[in-house]
Amino acid sequence: MTVDKQPLQQLEQNDAFIQRHIGPDQIDKQAMLAALGVDTLAQLIDQTVPQSIRLKQPLTLGDSMTEQDALATLKKMAAKNKVFKSYLGMGYHNTITPNVILRNVLENPGWYTAYTPYQPEISQGRLEGLLNFQQMIMDLTGMDLANASLLDEATAAAEAMTLCKRSNRKKTNSFFVAEDVHPQTIDVIKTRAEYFGFDIVVGNPYQDLAKHEVFGVLLQYPTTEGDIGDISTVIQAAQQQKAMTVVAADIMSLVLLKSPGELGADVVIGSAQRFGVPMGYGGPHAAFFATRDKLKRSTPGRIIGVSKDTRGQLALRMAMQTREQHIRREKATSNICTAQALLANMAGFYAVYHGPVGLKTIATRIHRLTGILAAGLEAKGVERVNKQYFDTITLKTADQTEAIYQRALAEQVNLRKVGEDKISIALDETTTAEDVQQLWSIILGTDHGQQLTVWDQQLADQGLAGITSAYQRSDAILTHPVFNQHHSETEMLRYLKQLENKDISLTHSMIPLGSCTMKLNATAEMIPVTWPEFSQIHPFAPKDQTVGYQEMLQQLADWLIEMTGYDALSHQPNSGAQGEYAGLLAISAYHKANGNAHRNVCLIPSSAHGTNPASASMLGMDVVIVDCDDNGNVDLADLAAKAEKYADKLSCIMITYPSTHGVYEEGVQEICRIVHQYGGQVYLDGANLNAQVGLTSPGFIGADVSHLNLHKTFCIPHGGGGPGMGPIGVKAHLAPYLPNHAVNPVDEALGNNGAVSAAPFGSASILPISWVYIALMGTEGMCQATEVAILNANYITEQLSAHYPVLYRGSNGRVAHECIIDLRPIKAEIGISEEDVAKRLMDFGFHAPTMSFPVPGTLMIEPTESESKAELDRFIDAMITIRQEINKVAAGEWQADNNPLVNAPHTLADITDAEWNRPYSREEAVFPLNWLKQQKVWPTTNRIDNVYGDRNLVCSCPATDTYRTE
Repeated sequence: MTVDKQPLQQLEQNDAFIQRHIGPDQIDKQAMLAALGVDTLAQLIDQTVPQSIRLKQPLTLGDSMTEQDALATLKKMAAKNKVFKSYLGMGYHNTITPNVILRNVLENPGWYTAYTPYQPEISQGRLEGLLNFQQMIMDLTGMDLANASLLDEATAAAEAMTLCKRSNRKKTNSFFVAEDVHPQTIDVIKTRAEYFGFDIVVGNPYQDLAKHEVFGVLLQYPTTEGDIGDISTVIQAAQQQKAMTVVAADIMSLVLLKSPGELGADVVIGSAQRFGVPMGYGGPHAAFFATRDKLKRSTPGRIIGVSKDTRGQLALRMAMQTREQHIRREKATSNICTAQALLANMAGFYAVYHGPVGLKTIATRIHRLTGILAAGLEAKGVERVNKQYFDTITLKTADQTEAIYQRALAEQVNLRKVGEDKISIALDETTTAEDVQQLWSIILGTDHGQQLTVWDQQLADQGLAGITSAYQRSDAILTHPVFNQHHSETEMLRYLKQLENKDISLTHSMIPLGSCTMKLNATAEMIPVTWPEFSQIHPFAPKDQTVGYQEMLQQLADWLIEMTGYDALSHQPNSGAQGEYAGLLAISAYHKANGNAHRNVCLIPSSAHGTNPASASMLGMDVVIVDCDDNGNVDLADLAAKAEKYADKLSCIMITYPSTHGVYEEGVQEICRIVHQYGGQVYLDGANLNAQVGLTSPGFIGADVSHLNLHKTFCIPHGGGGPGMGPIGVKAHLAPYLPNHAVNPVDEALGNNGAVSAAPFGSASILPISWVYIALMGTEGMCQATEVAILNANYITEQLSAHYPVLYRGSNGRVAHECIIDLRPIKAEIGISEEDVAKRLMDFGFHAPTMSFPVPGTLMIEPTESESKAELDRFIDAMITIRQEINKVAAGEWQADNNPLVNAPHTLADITDAEWNRPYSREEAVFPLNWLKQQKVWPTTNRIDNVYGDRNLVCSCPATDTYRTE
């Protein structure tokens, strides 16, 4: 039938989003199926997915929506949210995202679709942005070293606590937390401390610290109620008893306040949210973590360091990766996997754009308005709790508290009630003189008749009226040239574009990474993120102002529950690793509630991702490794033997399905049965859920809990290394043990369950991405996505298997959604390593597959369902060409130490050298296939020396003229 003769219903179906998300069209699918020797996609699925785990009933997600209908539906939900003026503070503030950053970073797929910079030669742009972030944090905190972001302020505080313990020789297990720390931070710290066996002492540090022997102290600067106390005396007292001090600092206040480093702090943490990142109902935001140099090898998270490439030029990379969980596994003290790279870059660019003068202007304006508000209230007899302040004042309101609070709500203003007799007000960079006039009226309940300009002149004469001279900053900040030369929008725009052009993202080519799916992040899915109704909501806003959010969150939860076969879901974990932690927390709490607190053995297959054993260790579990057989499957005999051996202490098993080896294990239900037989629970890692949806589910298989990587299966983009989201689904018996929240409870039924993240719904502002994706795909599309992911992976496997050994296959010779090619025989015989192949792929314009995981010396390839046959064929051609180059080395045509692979990647600097002393031509170096002449992506640096970078650790911005300019 021709298009013009189709009925209306068919015409509407032809406009469905499904066809835009899934790469191969029907003709391409048939060609790929023919290459696999099958006639239909259903036949391939039958050969691939064990019948025993296939769902008996189809999903009920509804029909696929058009982009216009989905966005219109979500807009109606968003309209139910009420965007009040927020003065709640507590680490979350309104901010102004400069439009040049909003459009060219947050809304730019060149920035948000890039992968974690494990391949630094094609990641120099975002690495430079993250290095700027680190330098900014070091300057503002006065510390020697900063990492490239953590998840949020509360979890950063928890990480600081564990750093203090492992870096301190004191035998005590007590950690002191000042009572005026943000309450959500105290909540998360208490949760984390329980399973480490730490005793949390909450009190007044000026009065109570001397009464306790502690290994560390946490202070808030300024406090949650806005006071700037004399924290130097507390730091000195802590030092006298050889305790370490963590200071949770407000980043904007540090522009004017003496740095915690100058005051003697050992660790400084906080949130960079108010540097241009919307509140978004709690996230995502970049936390910061800064330390003394002596603590650099204990610092959690990613650290960007300066190294050099093979031409001796400056180059950036992630430094000291041996600290990270994927290396340390069960010996890790942190399970951090995803950071907040996109948001850290935004915060760093905010500082670059405004510079030191601009930031001081913003901070001074906030402080001046706070002073005017305070002075006007004091003149009318309103007593203030905190005499010193930066942007927050807390008022003694006695029996007028509720009346003031209600007057504010009537004016669409949110104030913070502190107990029954105080109100706290936190100003920010969006606050205006008119807002102060409104606040005067709300607090006083009358036409106050005050002249703001009079107070302004008086305070201007006093300088920083709310900060004592002893705590006013006197040292210079942000002196590096990068913070002093991009203040016009023209210069800033060009700088952002210059950095973007150094990186490979999904805007260039497929990113074939196994384990971290990089699929289409459709524009329609991204649009709602910056809607004010989602982006400008405070995480602790009253629930009647977030009706639209609650509706969206509930529908997303319902859809995810339907697809996973679970009974309940928590949105709180704001990364996959956090989801693992929350899931194991639920298991531990369940055992404890049933009188089995002694159950602490966690079985983990040898193939598992490093976060699995690291997460188990954080819960105080004893990790026992289960062997895998020659086919990559869990060794059922070894599992049964170990489950029986540890029967009295068995807590759980952590498995991934399909396995990390890329196959659907036939014995997965037997794994669940064995573990349940001996009283354990089954944690099924949701990393590979994109190979399950519509065909099977964790709940159907027999698992009890899973985290769901929304930044994989459900299209939240990777952001160059974060954000991520890792909500957990659980069976009904684990539902009572999901995380709650002390400030903004998720569910009364969850009682006093501790929080795992700073905000009750984690990084809520990116959840609309997954909502839109599921709405656009519907039941049909979600099932197709899984099937085509399997088709694409098997097509690549079949095409490459004649050239490279494929390490693992299922019982019918099929792989799941990814395959592992084995380069160990090539390295042993010829000397070409998996790293050489990875770097050579850059010359073809591709990011490398996952390197040396889960098996050293291999590449794990995952194409996703969003890549077309044409793109898959480009990648296949590149890999076959590389194999032919390896053959030339084997034949002696090229020297083992001088060939295109060991010299890769090749840059413009290489091919413009006056001399070319290589056995292959310049054209072979940079245009190994003809199509590259039309769409070449140039690596901007040569291969980077990792060892040099770790031996000569530099994590701050070098002089501008040392950067390569070619």
